[in-house]
Amino acid sequence: MPPTDPRAPSDPLREYQQRLAQRHATHASLDAEDLRLARLRLLVFGAAAILAALAWSGTLSPWWLAGPVAAFAALAVRHDRVLRARTAAARAIRYYERGLARLEDRWAGTGEAGERFIDDAHLFANDLDLFGHGSLFELLSIARTQAGEAMLASWLVTPAGAAEIRARQVATDELRGRHDLREALALAGTELRSVLNAESLVAWAEGAPVLRHAWTRAAAVVLTALALGTGALWLATGDATPFFIVLALEVLLFVPMRAALQHALHAAEGPARDLDVLAHALRLLEAERFQSPLLSSLRATLETASVPASVVIGRMQRLVELHAWQHNQFFGPIGAVVLWGTHLAWAIERWRSAHGASVRHWLKTVAEFEALQSLAAYRYEHPADCLPVILDAAAGPVLEGVDLGHPLIPESRSVRNSVHLGGVHPDEGPHLLVVSGSNMSGKSTLLRTVGVNVVLAFAGAPVRATSLRLTPLALGATLRVQDSLQDGRSRFYAEIARLRQLADVALQQPPLLFLLDELFHGTNSHDRAVGAAGVLRSLLARGAIGFVTTHDLALTAVATELAPRAANVHFEDRLEDGDIVFDYRMKPGPVTHSNAIALMRAVGLDVPGA
Repeated sequence: MPPTDPRAPSDPLREYQQRLAQRHATHASLDAEDLRLARLRLLVFGAAAILAALAWSGTLSPWWLAGPVAAFAALAVRHDRVLRARTAAARAIRYYERGLARLEDRWAGTGEAGERFIDDAHLFANDLDLFGHGSLFELLSIARTQAGEAMLASWLVTPAGAAEIRARQVATDELRGRHDLREALALAGTELRSVLNAESLVAWAEGAPVLRHAWTRAAAVVLTALALGTGALWLATGDATPFFIVLALEVLLFVPMRAALQHALHAAEGPARDLDVLAHALRLLEAERFQSPLLSSLRATLETASVPASVVIGRMQRLVELHAWQHNQFFGPIGAVVLWGTHLAWAIERWRSAHGASVRHWLKTVAEFEALQSLAAYRYEHPADCLPVILDAAAGPVLEGVDLGHPLIPESRSVRNSVHLGGVHPDEGPHLLVVSGSNMSGKSTLLRTVGVNVVLAFAGAPVRATSLRLTPLALGATLRVQDSLQDGRSRFYAEIARLRQLADVALQQPPLLFLLDELFHGTNSHDRAVGAAGVLRSLLARGAIGFVTTHDLALTAVATELAPRAANVHFEDRLEDGDIVFDYRMKPGPVTHSNAIALMRAVGLDVPGA
């Protein structure tokens, strides 16, 4: 692991406050300059109007207008730059305001919630609040492009391999102190999000060739040379016949191709604008030099034959600009004679053939940088969180967390607990913890805490813990299994269907980590006890490890039956002055009492004593 970046300040809150103050000052200064330039432009316009009236009356020469016109044009250019800079400053203000909101635990609802990534069929995403309002995705994501958001979302729902996790950890260590790059990439991403249509850009870049007969390209070169030569001959001798013969050949050959040529030219206009915006983000990355292997390899993908991607994109931009010359009334006739549009159409087709496949990779590279920057920002903003240690799979399924906390719960209200599951030998740790306790005591929160930290670990992010050691694991949960009116499924049927999926996953590698909440609570006590024991025994036999919660004291006997592979733990509560108080601390052994009746009375239900 490389040393910590010395540029990373120790106080994220102070760093963001200072940067926010600087951006506010910049915005205020640009506001003032905007007002000055607007007044100057109005003054110059007024002066030009007066001079124009005097020139019209013959009092002054029209040449007097040259100065005000030039001054107005220069002011317009300067004003445009100021307005762009002010827009960037406003975006930077919003960027750091959201950063402060994350640090102050008031971030929910301030960012992209990732609702489009919600998948009810996923084995753990809904159960662990990965997407939606106040979700893990909203806390993590500073990506501004849709591709960057999709990349981060895929990292959360698809665990990475051990080597990739370590590579991301090293990369985020290098990135976490690079605030200027992170800010610039976020601002460029905002522009990309508002302008770029990634799907249509990739479709154009990778589309089938529009011009199919290569010999017409050579014919165009020959005819252009002949047109220039015969035109010179016409000027020198006055004989126009050869020139018009060449023009006739051009018409015969290329008028039938006009539709294809126009399609090749006009189809490139929109993608060229998208590429120009993309090039801004790529130039930011091309200007950086990285030490970590992952960042260096991503940086290397931005070059084609040692030519930076932004330069390659610039060539396409110039081709589209040259095409615009055809619309000039003076150059248009010349362009028609020399087959200007034909040559440009072929040049665009050559660009697509040489670089079209790279566009998808450029977009993917920007997306991956955005995802890494999201993890790097989270790592910078939570310096007390630790990096998990990914153990070799030969250690057996292992999950060992010390002082685990839930990252979506403010630290001031978070109660941490330690867990230890698995190992090669049974005496190293149980493979199953049966978590009992009364309602609202913290059982489900424990499962979500474990699950979210495992998701973070396998995404390459730091975890909310003093330490976390784990082997590669597949994850599955039943914390938020729901019925479906559309599919005609009850909650119980949805639960057993999910359990069947988890049983199938448990037959594969890596081993399954299951998080089962209130198993079979929709059926009677006898069936629940028999079914739970059978399911848990089957999962353990398939090499899985995990947790099951219950407030049914009868189910705690399952741990005794499956010992030493299983153990009981519990959360408890107590009555203080008529109120139920929870400490949310996990303790060994089964719970010994229930608070259901007390809770009913607490909300005003008329429930008799036992």
